[in-house]
Amino acid sequence: MKLFFTKRELKLRKKRIIMMSACMVVLVGLYVILTWPKKVEPEAPVVVVEPVGIEDVEIYGEYVGRIRAQQFVEVRARVEGFLESMDFEEGTYVTKNQVLFVIDQKQYRARADKARAQLRKDSALVLKTERDLNRIRPLFQQNAASQLDLDNAIAAYETAVASMGMSQADLDQAEQELSYTWVRSPISGYISERYVDLGTLVGTGGQSLLATVVKSDTVLVDFSMTALDYLKSKERNVVLGQKDSTRSWQPMVTVTLADNSEYPYKGLVDFADPQVDPQTGTFSVRAEMPNPDRVLLPGQFTKVRALLDVREHATVVPQKSLIIEKGGAYVFVMRRDSIAERRFIELGPEFGNNVVVERGIVPGEMLVTEGYHKLTPGIKIRPVPPVKEEEKE
Repeated sequence: MKLFFTKRELKLRKKRIIMMSACMVVLVGLYVILTWPKKVEPEAPVVVVEPVGIEDVEIYGEYVGRIRAQQFVEVRARVEGFLESMDFEEGTYVTKNQVLFVIDQKQYRARADKARAQLRKDSALVLKTERDLNRIRPLFQQNAASQLDLDNAIAAYETAVASMGMSQADLDQAEQELSYTWVRSPISGYISERYVDLGTLVGTGGQSLLATVVKSDTVLVDFSMTALDYLKSKERNVVLGQKDSTRSWQPMVTVTLADNSEYPYKGLVDFADPQVDPQTGTFSVRAEMPNPDRVLLPGQFTKVRALLDVREHATVVPQKSLIIEKGGAYVFVMRRDSIAERRFIELGPEFGNNVVVERGIVPGEMLVTEGYHKLTPGIKIRPVPPVKEEEKE
């Protein structure tokens, strides 16, 4: 073993050691670089986006309504007497002026006959006094009759004429009372059951209400609206109960039947009470609705859906895209660089699954409708279109 080295050998050995150390440093550096954990870029969240829509929105209000017949008339006896006959079937359709009941006519026919006889008597007296007056006048002109005779003849004639007029009035009244013994239907419609039996004393001294007739081929729907509804309609220059030919729509109503199906015909609001009830804070509204098949029965309650407004070209977003917090409502909008932006909006009326946006967003902007729970403002997103209904199936 060699114990002593020359200077040249020492320099070579020292150089070799330095080179080996440098190689070790390089290898360690390469190892550290290769084994150092790389920084992983977060993957952009996948969200569903769709453009903000624009459409004409119909705004409805829902109320509790009651059906009322267009005409509801009570059939009453106008003269006193015993009820002799009933000339209709209960619950059937009757026409205007159709005879429904007949009251005992004997006393009324006798009064008419008496008045007619008195009229004939007074008519004969008028003819006699007229002939007497025609004879007196020439005699008076010839000084063959006195002024008193002429005056008496004129007075007798005028009294006879007046008596004949009174007799004519008595006859007219007696015949009118006789006509009232035939109780006729005042309108065309469906008649109720009779409220009295045959042989009952009816009229002023007895039961006067005999039946009712309902005209229900057109019905009225009564419901109440709040003062707030009235103010909102005034903001849109809509006067309930008054038709406006300059407007493309009218305040129509639909009703829901007892089986929760929608009645096929629509009605038009034709009246609104000009004052608010101070106890309820509401005012009465009426709509007229066709009822040709008598599906709607007077007196029944129903749900009324009234068209209050039509918002033309309104900005619309789905309700599922809204995020409601104490500070208000906001949505996420995708910018052109695919960055999510939080946008606070002012909400308008709701309809279906959508809501009108008054301000804060404009049509055409890309709205995040699904997956917004993954987002924070400023994050980059990966948008996908919504899945169509047929694709879901």
